[in-house]
Amino acid sequence: MTTATIEKPVNNGVNVDALLGAREALTKAPEAAQFKWRASVNWVNGTHSKSTVNGFYGLGAEQKHKSTFTFEADHPEVFASEDKGATPVELVLAGLASCLTAGVAAVAQLRGIQLRSVTATLEAGMDIRGILGADSDVRNGFDGVKVIYKIDADASPDDIKALVAQSQKRSAVYDIFTNPTNVTVEVQ
Repeated sequence: MTTATIEKPVNNGVNVDALLGAREALTKAPEAAQFKWRASVNWVNGTHSKSTVNGFYGLGAEQKHKSTFTFEADHPEVFASEDKGATPVELVLAGLASCLTAGVAAVAQLRGIQLRSVTATLEAGMDIRGILGADSDVRNGFDGVKVIYKIDADASPDDIKALVAQSQKRSAVYDIFTNPTNVTVEVQ
């Protein structure tokens, strides 16, 4: 008599079959893989603004999210502001954390690794003399970003490190952070 090992199904909430199907379809129709993402922002008062995201272009047509998403941004009181939202740089960090974490979940699902918890903590240093115009030799942006993951999963530490490495490799926001991106600004 032999006993067969029954593997417990993994459910991290990612539809890997749909992702793999999309990859296959877009490989055959690369023109459909050309997306344009959009966000709009309206100034409220002082340094406070409200951004909205509701549509994008992809799969050869205009697309809509199920609902419009709004994000408020402001600066803290120590910047002589009213602190009515996260700072824009904090929203950027949240975007990086969200993209990398989505990748961890998708790669874990694909590799049959059950996640129990995933927490990312990000920290970025900045000398604000640059943005204040106090020192023109000081960069306006981050001097570096540190991402620390705590992941509880049914996998070895090496397998968990491989999940994070694969997520970095495929993350759009990680790519935006680590490679120059051309930005044009127009006034109409």
